[in-house]
Amino acid sequence: MAQTTASAIDVHTWSTPNGWKIPIMLEECGLPYRVVPVNIGKGEQMAPDFLAISPNNKIPAIVDPDGPGGAPISVFESGAILQYLGRKTGSLYPTDERARVAVDEWLFWQVGGFGPMLGQAHHFRIYAKEKIPYAVERYTEETKRLYGVLDRRLHGREYLAGDYSIADIATLTWAKFHDKQGVDVATYSNVARWLELLLARPAVQRGLAAI
Repeated sequence: MAQTTASAIDVHTWSTPNGWKIPIMLEECGLPYRVVPVNIGKGEQMAPDFLAISPNNKIPAIVDPDGPGGAPISVFESGAILQYLGRKTGSLYPTDERARVAVDEWLFWQVGGFGPMLGQAHHFRIYAKEKIPYAVERYTEETKRLYGVLDRRLHGREYLAGDYSIADIATLTWAKFHDKQGVDVATYSNVARWLELLLARPAVQRGLAAI
């Protein structure tokens, strides 16, 4: 539903695992939005205008012209944005406290561990100018451990925390690139099944194509 309207949410983002989370969420919620590309390869995340809405110079960040009380609001950090959009729309983020705690646990597991460790595996396996065997082994093995955690959680479950939620969206965009992380997802059958299920969702496909 990427479009240009006065009420559209501006999504400052780029084509990275964190960057795709928000277009997917907005597609799932049916909210109008505009993608504002922030080319991190060219250092555009360091521009003063972007710093004003994302103090840590990281994508994604949003500006919602229809924030709380009808006033604009900017939000940075992908987990915080997902929670904000879930509260705003009542979608993919339960209001029941026990159910919300379960979603928050797995959301924070992703933003605090699954994403950063997989990101380090990406870096040292593919992008580092110098191949450091210790770093490659350290982060690849930790990545595999985390996939094991994810696989056990998905045993007997369709989604991470009850119904499909922001926790699934946050984790999906990283797990999609398992091959770059040195992971054969076929060895994690529950993860493989979950990935196939989520990637078949039309809103997920539209969100991935939005950047």
